[in-house]
Amino acid sequence: MARGAGDGKKMIGEIVMKRRLPAVLFVLHVTVLLLIILLASYSLARAQQGASTKLQPDGAAGKTPAATAATAEIDRARFDKVRVEGFDALYNLDYEGARARFSELARLYPDHPAGPQFLAASLWLKTLNESRRLQSGLYNNESFYAKTEDKVDPKVIAQFKELTRTAKQLAEARLKKNPKDAEALYFLGATQGLKAAFAGAVERSFVSALRSGSDAVDRHRETIKLDPSYHDAELTIGMQDYIVGGLALPYKILAGMTGTRGSKKRGLATLERVMREGRWARDDARVMLIPLYKREKRYRDAATLAGELAAKYPKNYLFKLEYAGALVSQAATERERGDAASVSNTEREAFAIFDGLLRDRATRQLDLIHFQYGEALFVAGQLERAAKEFLAAAAVPNAEANQATLARLRAAQTLDLAGKRADALAQYKLVAARPNVYDSLEEARRGLREPYRKSAPRQAEDN
Repeated sequence: MARGAGDGKKMIGEIVMKRRLPAVLFVLHVTVLLLIILLASYSLARAQQGASTKLQPDGAAGKTPAATAATAEIDRARFDKVRVEGFDALYNLDYEGARARFSELARLYPDHPAGPQFLAASLWLKTLNESRRLQSGLYNNESFYAKTEDKVDPKVIAQFKELTRTAKQLAEARLKKNPKDAEALYFLGATQGLKAAFAGAVERSFVSALRSGSDAVDRHRETIKLDPSYHDAELTIGMQDYIVGGLALPYKILAGMTGTRGSKKRGLATLERVMREGRWARDDARVMLIPLYKREKRYRDAATLAGELAAKYPKNYLFKLEYAGALVSQAATERERGDAASVSNTEREAFAIFDGLLRDRATRQLDLIHFQYGEALFVAGQLERAAKEFLAAAAVPNAEANQATLARLRAAQTLDLAGKRADALAQYKLVAARPNVYDSLEEARRGLREPYRKSAPRQAEDN
């Protein structure tokens, strides 16, 4: 890519973030929400042709060609087996199990970028889960992009950066030996994608996230040029297509000046192709399509994908939350149509999911479950029940501190709408006495001055 084009993309990112466009809030929502979306970028799409892409442990170089080929095939099977076990653990929120398998991968293949990159991915997701940032609504709210007193453990940041630095160096070393090594190029782009996700969701460095994300797309476009059948690499490309296609016209023109063009229709089609034809990335494409379908008001389609993932990974309660959330949104559209019977059935199914998660003793993060349940009830107009769930989230023993603050804030706002001003004021005071989380302090002070009034959610302009 020419230097001018790269600088132009960086300039756009800075302009857009400074103006905090609703469109960019959605961009970051999707990019960071990936949950396990970027895991697609950390997967091996397929065994590539040629000796440069075959996995060989130390000592394989001196064998005869036939023996080396046989060993490579066996090692590929072993590599894939360990990878599958690691990602199965990661999808099921077993971070220690995933770390153990990825550490084994790094030990077996010290010259391959997969090990350190997979370890970085598991560290990223574990950090998000512990801080209750694996929830879609968080990133679709402008408050997330406000200043906050929330700080990340410097040791986590240092560990993540060391792992991604190692992965990048290993991928570049392979490309230096063979510039047409599509797998290495894919991993190089994936590393940039992971850095973008970490910068946005953990460090909350949004301009840096946009820059790294742009680099990831560029590397994956180059991958497709080397191997058009490498469908897993189309994830980032499809997402960029959708995002740029949904920007307001002035910013779409600005992006076009740097050679970046998009189409929401084409982006969705690309992601759906990965879901059908990708090798390792099919589930990742499903995860990515869930928020996009919701944005397109295709709530039933979103619920179908979330339900499939929830069934495949039963220990991952996050997919169940996404499923329930899609049903609640579907019920809202049914309410607008005046279809009372459908509303009742759909909401009953959604609320049953929350109730089931709260009864499940294996569910650890009850504060998040109660919080999401409160949001669902809020959308359904059941304000008093919603306030109770928000307060229950804040009262969970050992509740994550930031989650508890946000829960009390939402309880106060809900109580205001329910006409219980005195109860709302008590919660606003508690929030005002706690450390600022995103813009919780500003919201609490506003709530103390005047009752909360529900405003329509801001959305990006669709084109």
